[in-house]
Amino acid sequence: MTTAPVSNATPHPSTQASGDGIWFAVPAGFTSLPLETLVTPPGSPEAERLHQNLAPLLDSAPDEVSRQQFTATLSVVRRMLRSVYTEGTVHCAVGLHRDDTEGRDGGPLLSLFTISWVDTAWAPRGVTAARALVTAEGHTHIEYAEVPCGPAAFGETLRMPTVESGFPRKPLLQIYGYLPHPDGTALALLTLGTTAVPQREQYRTILRQIARTVTFDDPFAAAPGGGRS
Repeated sequence: MTTAPVSNATPHPSTQASGDGIWFAVPAGFTSLPLETLVTPPGSPEAERLHQNLAPLLDSAPDEVSRQQFTATLSVVRRMLRSVYTEGTVHCAVGLHRDDTEGRDGGPLLSLFTISWVDTAWAPRGVTAARALVTAEGHTHIEYAEVPCGPAAFGETLRMPTVESGFPRKPLLQIYGYLPHPDGTALALLTLGTTAVPQREQYRTILRQIARTVTFDDPFAAAPGGGRS
């Protein structure tokens, strides 16, 4: 799996319009999807929008077999999003990358990236980041770091879905980034989930790449024609 560098990142649309107080970029291979298209019943107008939004992603698949595999996996992605969707979720993107790890068949790798706002009691930002991991259940590979927007904390979980969940019986890797907002009363939770566990190091890199692009200040506020509406 090739990890795209930050310099090839595509800015999130919030950099050009009113957003949710967070601006960021994602590497190549991710397609942003309207949240409502993934949490509404099949056959609804919103579900049709989902197919329209996925068209570029399907076109990027290397072959027809990969496209069929992705389509078959989409229902799993929708269930995954419903399981993590909260009132504070403001962004969702599906990642499709080619597995070019030595000795592998080059099949597609699927991931789900979300950003959610989490309200917190006021505290210095470094304390908020540390507290987020201390109170999180079952996190491993814990790391504290400084990124351009301030202090951040990272962790991950690896869980086997239950039979009742409807997910494939494959370990689900979820990598988390906790980025406290400067006002001290909220943090942005970045989550990257995938069943491609052997590529966990590359997915860690991807999430940290995204975290390093995050800003809580409108980068276009002073530009002519930019800023929030």
